[in-house]
Amino acid sequence: MPHIDRNKNLLPNAKRLRREMTRHERHLWYDFLKDHSAHIYKQRIIGNYIADFYCPSAHLVIELDGNQHYTAEGLELDADRTEIIEQYDIHVMRIHNDDIDRDFEHVCQQINTAIKNAIQN
Repeated sequence: MPHIDRNKNLLPNAKRLRREMTRHERHLWYDFLKDHSAHIYKQRIIGNYIADFYCPSAHLVIELDGNQHYTAEGLELDADRTEIIEQYDIHVMRIHNDDIDRDFEHVCQQINTAIKNAIQN
């Protein structure tokens, strides 16, 4: 696995984002990820980006996407970001905020399966 560069200049912003999580991030963090058996970080710096959640043992980033991510500009930025993160041998899982609202249990199952499959391989 390649060494993960971390832009230390992003640390103040990452700390702020940890304190000011969105409603969907808080729900996923406090109601599932925080107590997961695999260690998961919130608002983790990877390269020049701050990932919503990162599970190092599974080489997995979990990104929660609101509607702004589905504009032409948002899709392009996310594609660039995903490509760069994947250069570190990290898979990016994108979850729409609406899925958190509509079927939280299914989202948790998908994340759990991704983590377990990655750790087993």
